[in-house]
Amino acid sequence: MQTWIEQELASSNFGDLRLRRRFCRIVEKLSQSPNSTVPEASRSWAATKATYNFWDSAKVSVERIIAPHLQATLRRAQGQKRILAVQDTSLFDWTHHPATTGLGCGGASYLHGIHVHSTLAVSTEGVPLGLLAQEQWTRPIEDHGKSANCKKRPVSDKESQKWLTALTATHKHIDTHVEIITCCDREADFWELFSAERPANSQLLIRAGQNRRVVDPDAQENLLLFTQAQQIHCLGNMTVTIGHSGSRVARKALVTVKAMKIELMPPQTREKQPAIALTLVVAEEDHAPEGTTPIRWLLLTTLPIETFEDAVECVQYYSFRWLIERYHYTLKSGCQVESLQLETAQRLEKALATYCIVAWRLLWLLYHERSHPDDSCECVLETYQWQALYCSIHQTTQLPENTPTLQEATIWIARLGGFLARKGDGKPGVKTLWRGWKHLDDIAETWKLAKSLPNNIQGAYG
Repeated sequence: MQTWIEQELASSNFGDLRLRRRFCRIVEKLSQSPNSTVPEASRSWAATKATYNFWDSAKVSVERIIAPHLQATLRRAQGQKRILAVQDTSLFDWTHHPATTGLGCGGASYLHGIHVHSTLAVSTEGVPLGLLAQEQWTRPIEDHGKSANCKKRPVSDKESQKWLTALTATHKHIDTHVEIITCCDREADFWELFSAERPANSQLLIRAGQNRRVVDPDAQENLLLFTQAQQIHCLGNMTVTIGHSGSRVARKALVTVKAMKIELMPPQTREKQPAIALTLVVAEEDHAPEGTTPIRWLLLTTLPIETFEDAVECVQYYSFRWLIERYHYTLKSGCQVESLQLETAQRLEKALATYCIVAWRLLWLLYHERSHPDDSCECVLETYQWQALYCSIHQTTQLPENTPTLQEATIWIARLGGFLARKGDGKPGVKTLWRGWKHLDDIAETWKLAKSLPNNIQGAYG
């Protein structure tokens, strides 16, 4: 049976078989100890040096590192009728490593790092399927603060182009039988994205960020979007899960759902272009808990919304957008990529691309378990791994008759990472999972070593 790494990286090609083997070993080691340093995860100076040499090799590029994962994501997406393509940007900050050369300017002049725009494929069940596209760039320090005539410049000359580039990349290889819903936050609310040419299987779901003009159905005068949103009648109520992000705690929110068809008018700089027919879906929380910000989502979508159930589905899809935030969070806090101390931005970009695969696998495990809890844990763990995990958690040498489920194994891994698994503790999070993986690696390696020893010595280990 192939390991998940062999399956995921099957199409990798660096023009050198040795580099391909090294790549697989690097991803394997980093996956086993995602929040360890490179030397800790590598377990030897030779392996550590080989990892750094890999990222320094001229034959290795960001594109070649990420390509096999993109291909694997496409294979997973082809098995779906509909997927979400969730886009977002994040700054990876290495300001605290001033010796690194080639870094760009961050959101403030004193920040230095690399901007990353990721497009994450998510199933309609909320399971991350992997990256569909990713773009990395460094913003020239001398360009910081230059916003004069920004609105007059074409999108191709602005960072807004990233949304369109990702949209094109998303559609490049996916078959037309898979419906793709591009899901973005308010930063993506710009005219060129709504007016861009899209194939028939492509839809948009964008949170409104600008108070745009909309066509008045009575043709009396132009209305503003936010005013129109206040005049929509309620269709019903639903509960949405709000994910943890920064200081915001995860919770469930009861929201009222409204929807109406609108025609979005072009901005003054595009007055000759026709209005765009969309549906405005509003999800609004009337009674938020004290100390929390009420939910108010104004969603612009090309999806056909004819019923209350259609509107509910649309809101549910947008609630999955926060998975891209969790993905970047896993890269930063789970994989500790901002702690990497490499000499150049070019090496950091290659390292970041490598960790992107590791971060996805962690996130996939968490959400695949939630939607497929009764699957065998061997879809994730090797036999020796779950056996070592079971015996360690239950303090026994007696293995169970049946292979544990994915749900059971996930909870046990999280327990190794500090999850208490009490009745009221709910589901484990990604943080306890990445901590648990490190301990599982140590336990499993010891277990495998003990099983390989002669019987007279093995007895001491059970």
